[in-house]
Amino acid sequence: MSLNPKRNPVPGEPAEPVGGDGAISIWLIAALGVLFCWGQFYLGRHAGGFERAVYYPYRSLREVAAANPRNKGDRVIAMGRDVFTKTCSVCHQPNGMGKPGTAPPLAGSEWVLAPGPNRIAHAILNGLTGPIIVQGKDWNLTMVPWKDVYDDEHLAATLTYIRNSWGNKAPPVKPEEIAAARKDIHPGPETAPEITSMPEKLPGM
Repeated sequence: MSLNPKRNPVPGEPAEPVGGDGAISIWLIAALGVLFCWGQFYLGRHAGGFERAVYYPYRSLREVAAANPRNKGDRVIAMGRDVFTKTCSVCHQPNGMGKPGTAPPLAGSEWVLAPGPNRIAHAILNGLTGPIIVQGKDWNLTMVPWKDVYDDEHLAATLTYIRNSWGNKAPPVKPEEIAAARKDIHPGPETAPEITSMPEKLPGM
């Protein structure tokens, strides 16, 4: 009589499982492969090169540096760059060169480099529509107003960034200058003739 419990289990109890070789599902292998690839992609995007100084939500040392400027001027430029990248670069392009049929260039634009920001402040606050000449070229477009999207500080920072990027060099824009332009209520997007009828620089600013 055999006493092997695997062959002769105790009456009323199931037999013990027996180990052995078996095939692994191809779907399990595929799922593990996809999970591995996704993990590599995620780490590549979010691990910041495994730099200790990089932390969430930033993905690189450059983003961390931009978010932690060293002085007030750096903070203003960082704020303006952030707004421009999220909002303006879609049409004007990240390099400020504009896009045919969509938006004129900001790099080297006489509108951007005006001694005072009053005219361009009106354009960004109230929007701009109709024909306009930029660097000797005709444009016919409509830019939506941003007065209800960003406050004076963010719009001033954005114009300061634009006026000092891609080779541009112009004085920074103060939030008070945006606030003064904001008081000039306009029912809709302004036209180039309306804006050029305004002074480039407000008295006392």
